[in-house]
Amino acid sequence: MVSKPPAGDPVQDAPQVAEPQHAAAGLPAIGHTLRIAQAQMGVRRTARTLLKVNQKDGFDCPGCAWPEGDKRHVAEFCENGAKAVAEEATLRRVTPDFFAAHPLSDLAGRSGYWLGQQGRITQPMYLPAGADRYEAVTWERAFAIIAEELRALASPDEALFYTSGRTSNEAAFLLQLFAREFGTNNLPDCSNMCHESSGSALTETIGIGKGSVSLEDLHQADLIIVAGQNPGTNHPRMLSALEKAKAAGARIISVNPLPEAGLEKFKNPQTPRGMLRGAALTDLFLQIRIGGDQALFRLLNRLVLEADGAVDEEFVRAHTHGYEEFAAAARTADWDETLTATGLDRDEIERALEMVLASRRTIVCWAMGLTQHKHAVATIREVVNLLLLRGAIGRPGAGVCPVRGHSNVQGDRTMGIFERPAPAFLDALDKEFGIVSPRHHGFDVVRSIQALRDGEAKVFFAMGGNFVGATPDTEVTEAAMRRARLTVHVSTKLNRSHAVTGTRALILPTLGRTDKDVQRGGRQFVTVEDSMGLVHASRGNLPPAGPHLLSEPAIVARMARAVLGAASATPWEEFEQDYATIRDRIARVVPGFTDFNARLARNPGGFALPHAPRDERRFPTATGKANFTAAPVEYPKVPEGRLLLQTLRSHDQYNTTIYGLDDRYRGIKGGRRVVLVHPEDAAALGLADGAYADLVGEWTDGSERRAPGFRVVHYPTARGCAAAYYPETNVLVPLESTADVSNTPASKSVIVRLEQSQSA
Repeated sequence: MVSKPPAGDPVQDAPQVAEPQHAAAGLPAIGHTLRIAQAQMGVRRTARTLLKVNQKDGFDCPGCAWPEGDKRHVAEFCENGAKAVAEEATLRRVTPDFFAAHPLSDLAGRSGYWLGQQGRITQPMYLPAGADRYEAVTWERAFAIIAEELRALASPDEALFYTSGRTSNEAAFLLQLFAREFGTNNLPDCSNMCHESSGSALTETIGIGKGSVSLEDLHQADLIIVAGQNPGTNHPRMLSALEKAKAAGARIISVNPLPEAGLEKFKNPQTPRGMLRGAALTDLFLQIRIGGDQALFRLLNRLVLEADGAVDEEFVRAHTHGYEEFAAAARTADWDETLTATGLDRDEIERALEMVLASRRTIVCWAMGLTQHKHAVATIREVVNLLLLRGAIGRPGAGVCPVRGHSNVQGDRTMGIFERPAPAFLDALDKEFGIVSPRHHGFDVVRSIQALRDGEAKVFFAMGGNFVGATPDTEVTEAAMRRARLTVHVSTKLNRSHAVTGTRALILPTLGRTDKDVQRGGRQFVTVEDSMGLVHASRGNLPPAGPHLLSEPAIVARMARAVLGAASATPWEEFEQDYATIRDRIARVVPGFTDFNARLARNPGGFALPHAPRDERRFPTATGKANFTAAPVEYPKVPEGRLLLQTLRSHDQYNTTIYGLDDRYRGIKGGRRVVLVHPEDAAALGLADGAYADLVGEWTDGSERRAPGFRVVHYPTARGCAAAYYPETNVLVPLESTADVSNTPASKSVIVRLEQSQSA
């Protein structure tokens, strides 16, 4: 039975706390999946929809970017993937009557959970200047408003075009084409906030900013190191791959400040044995202090250098550059400094070394726990150093594995959504379309916020996502957005960004992954690229949420026609009618997509993009080889009486989408304003379990940021560390606190003090 959306925000001032769990998935995951799906979709629609998730003739899950094998299970989805599908395929609707009943001030006071639970937006909505609520508007008027504002800009660089990782390859290609034909490279995207550090480090060291392994490589590995990642919540289908690797003899090292249930034991709900017994995954848990990963890998590299026969000298000699400088730096790694930086014991590191030396085929997987620190790029370079020493790139069962979070975030970058595009890409784009793309770099996410704040940008256009909810320094970001002349959001559902607007605002409702897409050229499909570089089709199977929705490619094409007019020779109308024509152009512009349409027809499961380091041990870097690097070791220094806070997700959320108010694996129920603190740290601060505290962020310029009313939960974190959910704690992350090189917000290392508050 489909339930109605909540009428009011649920009370979250007294979350219940139990012991954290030590196994993921199993029967509870199945039960929770079915309850959420039926509440949003009903029984029949649940079956019709979930059986098409990640199937070759179905649609790509709008959740994470984990790949599928060639042989698919009938239920090729996880609990959180099912939640993502249910949220999109919901039967709840947000109509113009809803907006008439809820002024902007009301929406601004609601939680992200309440906003998301209201349902699918059914018509374009417009907030005129000075109005207190959105009103329905025609598509023609909406595009005219966008054209009016964009044409009035003093420079194309006063416009920002943001892309969420859910956007298809076809829509992303059109958006970057439109932006560059309009005259700007201001194409910030969600990669800027997550794996930009990975791309920066990998491009420099191996020549391509993507992972080098396939699903089959994971199954063949001798050793898998999972660092700064919680797959049980963020990439649950990865647990199946780890289970299979373990069954084949692999060993797993988990490196994380928090123990996570999914890495302890996985109860595979797709097999009777998995449901009953489960599989233990982690062989060695290194409970590292936040930000200590570079120091750990640097010391491991020193120890590998010192071990007889441990360096793959043939690989190093034939395929790498910079070895001597790196080796000199690695040999200075200090045991005492490393133990201080990591909080680990010497015997733990020595056990990790033994496992590294015993492995010929090693894979290192990581996510935001490595990428969102000031020294994130240097940390990932150090990971690469270890693999280069062992010759573990371009070898089956070995390599780098940055695990992407959003379902097409990697594909969007491949399609040209990048503020710093390669000259070769722009040359190919210009040749194909007869345009002159700008060559100067545009703004990333952080620079976009600063540009809005400083009056350098005046129009903000978002293709999906929840920009305000995802970005750092909430008060600064919201004030910056309100300075815009026009904010535009292409969306399926409500979120915080719709309540924080410019002088004027538009909400443009779009088709989701689950929706059937029919244009004049017939039924359409789109494509996505997964975290391991496989490209495949996605076909929705449900009737759209209403007759007034447009697809993402159609929205970009119609906007381009309205803005560029007859001066544009680009066949925007043709692109809208038949997405195959977009793919024909992609094939001529983007390397690796030759015969795009024909390859999709021949390979229903998709095809792999070329990857020179993986495929032929060729490294397209500036030196022509894989580059060792030697950066000074960094780790956060925390003053006395302070803690180092990492922001993270609960099990009931995906990025900024909040599915519920529980975090089942961590024992939290009925509330999100909790802070996880080691009992000994809490005792030293005089904070009992169940006390309430304000989190006060301290920045280097002396400024402070406050997040009030968090319930203190005594939790087995690494000493000196704390954790709390975002987006509630994004307010604590200074806009200027970013990773060197990548400019990614440093959301995993925030110095805070805890001040006891009177109540929630």
